[in-house]
Amino acid sequence: MGRTIVVTSGKGGTGKTTASAAISSFLTAGGSRVLCIDADAGLKNLDLCLGLSDRAMLDYGDVLAGRCRLDEAVLPHPDIPGLFFLTAPVVPSEEGDEAKGFEAMVRFAAEHFDYCIIDSPAGLGPGFRAAVSAADSAIILAVQDPSSRRDSARVVMELGALGIKDVRLVVNRVRRSVFSRSKLTIDDVIDSVGAQLLGVVPEDENVAIAAAREIPLFLYGEPGRAALAFMRIARRIKGEKVPLEIK
Repeated sequence: MGRTIVVTSGKGGTGKTTASAAISSFLTAGGSRVLCIDADAGLKNLDLCLGLSDRAMLDYGDVLAGRCRLDEAVLPHPDIPGLFFLTAPVVPSEEGDEAKGFEAMVRFAAEHFDYCIIDSPAGLGPGFRAAVSAADSAIILAVQDPSSRRDSARVVMELGALGIKDVRLVVNRVRRSVFSRSKLTIDDVIDSVGAQLLGVVPEDENVAIAAAREIPLFLYGEPGRAALAFMRIARRIKGEKVPLEIK
């Protein structure tokens, strides 16, 4: 049985979808099979971060409705061996309906993949609850501003209420100048959010350029600072002892 990990955040704009794509890609190292699932029905963007815009013809809504099998809806990535993608429906289902079969579908998928990474919708709505229902653990993305830290802390509390106790924090888009001028530290962010640190990802223009060109960060030229940070995060998820680089 593979691991199922939901990637979430308290608000939009934290880089959650980019992180889901990058972590999924780097987890394929060493031959792991990884299924990356876009759970943001109605506002899906994970295909863009993976360089798979509009290639997936079937979505998980088709699977849940019985219109196709899971293996028919899952799309192998043409350029990243071991990476597979399952997209979200264009139109979200009625509240409550989505969660009914989503958990069972992901649990079934976990029997055939080493990792299932679920890109959750931001916020605490029904889409979030559906994504969390299928997860064993969670990665929460936060940025430096106070509203993100407050919202992330609220999500950590909600994850605990939903039975997810293994929650890890990624501090994303870190700009050292902002930390210095605001007299903020990584420890302050950890304390505010209330989750164990998994990694720190620096601000990196390569992330925006790769996204604009619809090229996975994993494949975008020589690895930049953010790509290297996501690579280290993936290695930690696999249980490797990789020192944190937070200077």
